[in-house]
Amino acid sequence: MFAKAFRVKSNTAIKGSDRRKLRADVMAAFPTLGTDQVSVLVPGKEELNIVKLYAHRGDAVTVYVSGGNPILFEVEKNLYPTVYTLWSYPDLLPAFTTWPPVLEKLVGGADLMLPGLVVPPAGLPQVQKGDLCAIALLGNRAPVAVGVAAMSTAEMLTSGLKGRGFSVLHTYQDHLWRSGDKSSPPSLAPLALDPPDLSEEKESVQADPALQGDLRRLTLEGEEENGEVQRMCEEKSLSEASEDPSVRGLNPDPTDSKTLQEQMDELVQRCFLHALKCQVRKADLPLLTSTFLGSHMLSCCPEGRQLDIKKSSYKKLSKFLQHMQQEQIIQVKELSKGVESIVAVDWKHPRITSFVIAEPSPTSQTIQEGSREQPYHPPDIKSLYCVPASMTLLFQESGHNLVKLDPILCDCILEKNEQHTVMKLPWDSLLTRCLEKLQPVYQVTFPGQEPIVKKGRICPIDITLAQRASNKKVTVVRNLEAYGLDPCSVAAILQQRCQASATVMPAPGAKDSLQVQIQGNQVHHLSRLLLEEYQLPRKHIQGLEKAPKPGKKK
Repeated sequence: MFAKAFRVKSNTAIKGSDRRKLRADVMAAFPTLGTDQVSVLVPGKEELNIVKLYAHRGDAVTVYVSGGNPILFEVEKNLYPTVYTLWSYPDLLPAFTTWPPVLEKLVGGADLMLPGLVVPPAGLPQVQKGDLCAIALLGNRAPVAVGVAAMSTAEMLTSGLKGRGFSVLHTYQDHLWRSGDKSSPPSLAPLALDPPDLSEEKESVQADPALQGDLRRLTLEGEEENGEVQRMCEEKSLSEASEDPSVRGLNPDPTDSKTLQEQMDELVQRCFLHALKCQVRKADLPLLTSTFLGSHMLSCCPEGRQLDIKKSSYKKLSKFLQHMQQEQIIQVKELSKGVESIVAVDWKHPRITSFVIAEPSPTSQTIQEGSREQPYHPPDIKSLYCVPASMTLLFQESGHNLVKLDPILCDCILEKNEQHTVMKLPWDSLLTRCLEKLQPVYQVTFPGQEPIVKKGRICPIDITLAQRASNKKVTVVRNLEAYGLDPCSVAAILQQRCQASATVMPAPGAKDSLQVQIQGNQVHHLSRLLLEEYQLPRKHIQGLEKAPKPGKKK
């Protein structure tokens, strides 16, 4: 609805009576909101405006603006929340999940098709046709779109997840979002939902006996898309079905008597030792404990597992680190009020030296067809020269002694005023002139693929710093696609390691190219990712010198 620019008809301050009516309408439309929450959403004294506008298709829309941000919009007497409101109340609407690359299509005005849904282990939320729903991206619970269900959940499953699932009304990055402060979605961890109650599942599949089998098949397909395929027996007991999906697969041995808490304790310690042995260096100290968890421990978590300290016996990171300090592995100090840092590590401690990093399984190393994640190998990049038409004759006659300039050489390398004056050239001058006449091209070869040759010079990965609202810095990365890197995947990695919001948007002035934007100066994290993990040559990356200097980080 707001994919294109709209036309504003009027913008007026709301009256007291209209403010009270709006509160009543909000409570009726969204009964899960409490009175206090409604009072915060529709404040009593703060400025609240009513903006009446016409969408690009002619729809009459009423938008309620508070604090400079649109919080609600009304179409044909139906009230809808904006993404700004959903970021404060992420559980206000039933939420469905899709892949990050789908967002670009939604912003462009497309509806969400059912094949684009990610089916969680707990199943899809139960909705009816016409229900208002939120749409989030995989890995972040913060909604990025608002839509209306085109069919019920039961009909979605019966259709085999094919067809149009949701009519999208409003999205992050559309023109309604742009009318606010243009802030990015917050990073909200997905909820660890339990599988649906078996009695409710029975009722939902009584109409179609084949629906229960379809549900099991679709759930498995959704897990395969997430790269977390798990073997599920048809005769699974109720106790097994109620296990937390975030720790499923921690111990592949079904006869193991360890509790889920004990398994999570082992995983926390394993990620801790792995991070100290392979990632943290002496130059990184002192290291904030929050950074150590977000940038190091989480990245060391094995594939298919989810690290959650709250489900361990330690409950909190600070308590776990105190335990490790008692074992004299690390030393933790409070360098500033309320902020703890790791100031020393005993890398010769027996627990670190004896820790063995498990080899990845062969299945995780192979690239599965249809899988989103695959191992990255840096391309082989070569600078070449292309022979222009004016020099074709010269290279057709190659092999002759090029000392005396013959007519072919004269036409290829001499200027017009030199045609009758220059009869001979030194060998180095001849080569220099030839190279200056050639056209630059470059060749990119990815492992297992045919070389790709393009004209010009390859654009380096460009890292820049920019100022946004409230004088905040953001790091912008462009030209990742030329090196075979998926901007959405890079953004997801940086968001986890930097513990900061990361968004993907079209690069200005570049057709079919995306850029990644991360809050704060994250050049240091980018440097480690591109140079050490992706192993790209430094000469193909510009902007690494913009990293914050040690000791000046606040």
